[in-house]
Amino acid sequence: MATEDRVLIAGAGPAGLSAASFLVEAGIPVTVFEAEESLPIDPRASTFHPPTLDMLDELGGVTERVIEQGLIAPTWQYRDRQSGPVATFDLSALAGLTAHPYRVQTEQWKFTRILLERLRASGGCEVRFSEQVVGANQDESGVSALVRFGGVQERSERGRYLIGADGAASLVRISQGIEFEGLTFPELFLVLTTPFDFREEIPDLSYVNYLSDPEEWLVLLRTRYFWRVLFPTDSEHEGGDLTSDGSVQRRMQSVLPRGEPYEVTHRSLYRVHQRVAVRYRLGRILLAGDAAHVNNPLGGMGMNGSVHDAVNLAKKLAAIWRGADDSLLDVYERQRRTVCLEHVQAASLRNRELLRESDPGRRRERHEEWRRTAEDRELALAFLRNSSMIASLERERELA
Repeated sequence: MATEDRVLIAGAGPAGLSAASFLVEAGIPVTVFEAEESLPIDPRASTFHPPTLDMLDELGGVTERVIEQGLIAPTWQYRDRQSGPVATFDLSALAGLTAHPYRVQTEQWKFTRILLERLRASGGCEVRFSEQVVGANQDESGVSALVRFGGVQERSERGRYLIGADGAASLVRISQGIEFEGLTFPELFLVLTTPFDFREEIPDLSYVNYLSDPEEWLVLLRTRYFWRVLFPTDSEHEGGDLTSDGSVQRRMQSVLPRGEPYEVTHRSLYRVHQRVAVRYRLGRILLAGDAAHVNNPLGGMGMNGSVHDAVNLAKKLAAIWRGADDSLLDVYERQRRTVCLEHVQAASLRNRELLRESDPGRRRERHEEWRRTAEDRELALAFLRNSSMIASLERERELA
């Protein structure tokens, strides 16, 4: 088969490797270009929602391996940082809507390695590391991607379509002049990882916890071997001090005071953006994952939304390969961009506002609303359908 008769993918993250996996499953040849020398090992995203696990069931064995390497979280909580649990949401209520009525907590890097191993074993996909797509041109028959390698050398690679899944700073998106509208949050996010088991000291703690506080909200969640703590930080203090041993220990001790220092195995400080590309399709060039949208991590919707993009797009490309009209790609853009704006972006922004509410009266009202929702079966089910991204996929189907 000619090298032109393939799909080119920029980026070997969750979106790029998921798209590649579903394309290869459909018998479509793929070449993935990744700028880094290898897949990164860092915390990044960690939550897999029920419908994402359902999708990955189609890739024989992937969901099972994600679960084996992670931790099943049957519940999650809203908590008050001072008084404790406010509302506990039990995902078993979703049993009739999904084969996986729970969250799975597995680091993103483990997931991408599972997909990479599977792709290499399949023989239908070539993954090239240290090669970056820096631009692209297209014509009626295909796309020519400009690939940089060896730091400065460049060559052209030909394919039928190009998927830009190369992250928030996507050179595919930038090279096509596609605007990335939205905002940058004023605070920085500090993420610390520790093997200390908070459940031994904090009663009634779930594996996933969102702690509201008028002074400093935080997120406390568990993966198989570690706990991760996410703090908002004052952007005026940006710099090395926020990740210094003294600063890190002060933050950790504020969560749970101990008579000894915490072991911190990883620390990272990053800015958070809330942005959506004005279009996901430009002819034969498509955007997916962080190249198309980024949002704050509250609710665990970023990586899941990226996988949902990838599966939707790969299935439409497979249909086009079988003879369908490529106007299906306009449907991809309509479905996934609308869902991103109406569900993912809206929900993650709402989660941030809920956790950082400082007015005492409003905090009491919201806490009561959380309790009432968690205790009412119908309200809880409606809430979980939204927070688990089932409702967003129902909306996607409406836009077909």
